[in-house]
Formats: sequence, structure tokens, C-alpha cells
Amino acid sequence: MDYARTLLFVTLGIFGLIYVATWFAAIREARADGTRKDPAGQPAAPSFFETALGFVTNFFDTLGIGSFAPTTSVFKFWHMVPDRLIPGTLNVGHALPTMTQAFIFIAIVEVDTMTLIFLIASAVVGAWFGAGVVSEWPRRKVQIGMGLALLGAAVLMLLGQLQLVPAGGEALALGDGRLVFAIVGSLLLGALMTIGIGLYAPCLIMISLLGMNPRAAFPIMMGACAFLMPMASVRFIKHHAYSVRPALGLAVGGIPGVLIAAFIVKSLPLDYVRWLVVAVVIYTAFAMLRSARLDAGKPEGHVG
Repeated sequence: MDYARTLLFVTLGIFGLIYVATWFAAIREARADGTRKDPAGQPAAPSFFETALGFVTNFFDTLGIGSFAPTTSVFKFWHMVPDRLIPGTLNVGHALPTMTQAFIFIAIVEVDTMTLIFLIASAVVGAWFGAGVVSEWPRRKVQIGMGLALLGAAVLMLLGQLQLVPAGGEALALGDGRLVFAIVGSLLLGALMTIGIGLYAPCLIMISLLGMNPRAAFPIMMGACAFLMPMASVRFIKHHAYSVRPALGLAVGGIPGVLIAAFIVKSLPLDYVRWLVVAVVIYTAFAMLRSARLDAGKPEGHVG
């Protein structure tokens, strides 16, 4: 393993420690306070359902389905998390499982290290600024943003299912103008990640359009998410812009889901699952937009 990739692993570990320390301190502060009524201020052990949700979504995430859109659908359908807190809960809860994925795929999948580092860094910058904006959004703006983001995700999933996505090439590195284009694209995708659109499908399409081997998308997209989600989560946590118990469930259940998918199952025929996810995501997108329409004119509070 080259020096740059080793440094990448060390840096990822540091990001993870900062995230865990911030989250632990926030939970300890909320427990000591005892007067807060917001969902970020009421830490408790996650339920079996919340933990199982973390396991299932991250299991399929590791196999290439994505976790944000299915989790959002469950949160919305079962009214588990207030709409305005869903983006923060997704990022905070899925961060540790995604970091686990990144350590695995960066180690085993071949891709040019400098291309990997540039695309990860640009996604992190986008997510940092995106989280700062989204964490201050009022409820209705989050509903509209997530509704449109989910529709975009559904379109990208449909393109993949209908095999309308370019097959990609064999390149494992990007140079010159293609690298600049990928950096700008990764910056935008990192910002959109904080709304809840998910990085996997758009990143795979971008990588394929640029002529890279689609397999190279896995360490890029998982590595980018593993860096950007802890940093975005720190901002969501500090703004109290998430629901703590469901987030704990995603984290606790998600890590074993990742390990089982990566080292035991490895692959599954998932076409029917993907069609189901597309249908559920479209339903959730329209449910979000309907909620935004019904909330028009009502007084809104900010997330924080």
C-alpha cells in the first residue's frame, strides 16, 4: 500500500475520532441537562426496529443500493423523525457504517490514489458548507429540498435499472480537464449529500461518463462519504439538527450489516430490490412535497 493511501487511512481515522468525540460530548451534555425536549436532547437506547433499520439499510448500501433514500422513506412512512431533522439524522447515523465501508473498499479496490484524494477532498468541502446551510433551514424548506432530491435520486436509479447509464471505461485515474470536471462535480454532490440525495448513484454516473472503470466508483464514493459525513455530522450535532435515538440505531445496527455484506454475502441478485426502492423513493418524494404544500403558511421554526 502506497504512502498516500496510508495517510488517507490515518486521516479518516482522525475524522472518525473527531466525530465520535463530538457526538459523545453532545449526548453527555444532553443527559446532564435533563430539561431539553428536542429530539437531539433526549438520548436513549435505540429500539429493535431502529437498530434493524440500520442493519438492513447499510447491508444493502454495501452491496450498492444506497442507504439514504430507503432510510428517508422509512422515517417518513413511520413518522420516526420530524421532516426537518431527517438530513441530520441520516448523516449522523450512517457515518460510522459508511466509514467501515470506506476502510474495506479503499483497501481492496484498485484506483489511482491522487484521483481518490482529490475527489474525496472536494466532496468534504461541499458537505461542510452544505451542512452549515441545511442545518439552519426551516421545516418546509427541508421538505421541498428533500422531495426534489429524492425525485432526482429516483431518476438516477431508473437510469441505472434501464441500463441508460454509460458503461464506463477501464481507466483508474483522471487527468487534466476530466479531473477538474470531477472535482467540481464531487463538490456539488457533497453539498447535495447533506440534503439527503445520497452520493452513490450520481457518483457512479459521473465516473462512468468520464471513462473510468465503474468498479473504481466504490472506493471513491464510499471514501468521499466516509470523510464528508463525519464533518457534516459535527455541524448537525452542534445545531441540534438531528434525532439522537434513531441515529444511534442506524450506527449500532449498521456496522454489523456492512461487515456481513462485505465479507460473507459479497453479492446478491438485487434487481427486484432496486425496483422496489425506486417505487418507495418516488412515493416518499411526493409525500415530502405534499407535506411542504400543506405546511405553506404555517409558522416555521429553524432546525437549530
